[in-house]
This record gives sequence, structure tokens and C-alpha cells, in this order.
Amino acid sequence: MRIYSARSVLLAFAVIFPSAAIGQMPEQGKMAQSERPTDQKVNSLLSLSGIWGVRPPAGYTMTDSDGGWMNYSLRPGELSMTPLGEAKFKANKPSFGPNGQQDSNDPAYGCFPPGVPLVYASLGSGMQIIERPGRTLMLFGNNVRQIYTDGRQHPKDLHSLWMGHSIGSWEGDVFVVDTIGINDRTWLDRICHPQSHALHLVERFHRVADNTLELEMTIDDPEIYTAPWTAQRVFRLRPSTVRAGGGACEDVFINPAFGLKPMLPPR
Repeated sequence: MRIYSARSVLLAFAVIFPSAAIGQMPEQGKMAQSERPTDQKVNSLLSLSGIWGVRPPAGYTMTDSDGGWMNYSLRPGELSMTPLGEAKFKANKPSFGPNGQQDSNDPAYGCFPPGVPLVYASLGSGMQIIERPGRTLMLFGNNVRQIYTDGRQHPKDLHSLWMGHSIGSWEGDVFVVDTIGINDRTWLDRICHPQSHALHLVERFHRVADNTLELEMTIDDPEIYTAPWTAQRVFRLRPSTVRAGGGACEDVFINPAFGLKPMLPPR
């Protein structure tokens, strides 16, 4: 008859019932609970995570008379601009909208990052949101935006960036994002409304249903616009199997059709 030592019995018991034998699971559970980020919410309606696609507002139908604003502009109608804003607006040459031109100087054709809020201007654009402790990430294809949620403030010696510097916090069931430091090399939308370094963007994300995310943006740029103004977007949750992102910008725009020489030789 084989005799088992107390040590071998204890080891076998630990393999079959690890939590009961040495109590690791309860301790790990406590650790995971304590490490859960306090700035992220548990309720699914208090979370932004997922892959989201832009959808038109209720009742919207694209027509020639409105210039298809939903595709190219943040909102319909004209914006009241300062003399500097008017000068910049006239100097810009969009490909789309009522002032579309063939010799466009749209920064997109130079494969510059779209900036924010330009990333919301296209009806076909989408985004993936990932929430992590201390920050929320927004992925727009190859462009990544970071929103800090660890309580920090905007730095005083801020250098301008394509996506600016963003800090976010929850106000009830609304996620509020405050962004400054956006450079003036991009436009607000595809019909070439300009912006300056003074742009202050406030976004309010509200998940009104499991599959619906509403966004209200307040654009405050006193150098370009005579008063702050707002725009809205609505996003629909896409299946988790949807592929988020797209090809490299150079594959689309850096080609002879746009009069631009490819950076890499053709295959």
C-alpha cells in the first residue's frame, strides 16, 4: 500500500481547490476591487466603451439645397465670423459643399491628422472608445486621441497639438471633455470653417440608450467666431466584430490623381 506524505496530500489539494487551500482567490478579488479605477463607471449607460458609427439626426435627408451639411459640416447654416475668420474662410478651398473647388487646399489631402472636432464632420466616420484607469482613448482609424481622467488640469506651458490637450470627468451621467491647445493648421469641418489657437472645445457625451451615444459640442474661438456655437452628433453602437479603422491615408490621397507624388515607389 502506497503511503502519501502530508506534504503531497496538501499539494494535491491545493491544485484541485486552490482558493480553498491557500486563500489566494479571495485576496486577488480584494486586490482587483481596490484597483478598479474610481473615475470609471460600472453601469453600461455610464460607459463610453465600444465601436461607434455616426448616424444622421432623426428626419435628416440629404438634399442639394442644404449642401449635404451632415457629411461635410458640423452644423447647417452660416456661422458669424470675425474679420480674421472671414479672411481665413475665403482663403480656404474645400472640395465639398457650396464652395467646392477643384484645386482644394484641404489639409486632408496632405495626409495631416484631421484634428478635433473635424473627425466628427463626416457621416461615414467612426470611432472606437477604450476606457482605462486615468484616461479614455478614442481611436479614429490611425489617429488616437487621449482624454485624461485622473484629475489633472491643462498644463500652463501647453504646446499646440492636432488633437489638443483633453481632460474629462463625469457630471452625473454625462461625460464632459474639455479641450484646448488645438493647432490652427486644420479646419473645423470639410467645408473649410477655420479655427485658431484660441479654440476651446467642450464636448458632452451622453449615452441615452445602450446602443445610442449623443454628443453636444460647444465651439468657442473668439479670434474666428463672434460668439460660441454648438453642434450635435449621434452615434450608434456597432457590433464588436466590426473592424475599426482603415487604410493608411497615403494609400488614398498620395497618388497622381491628387497631383501628389507617393512617398514610396509603386510595387
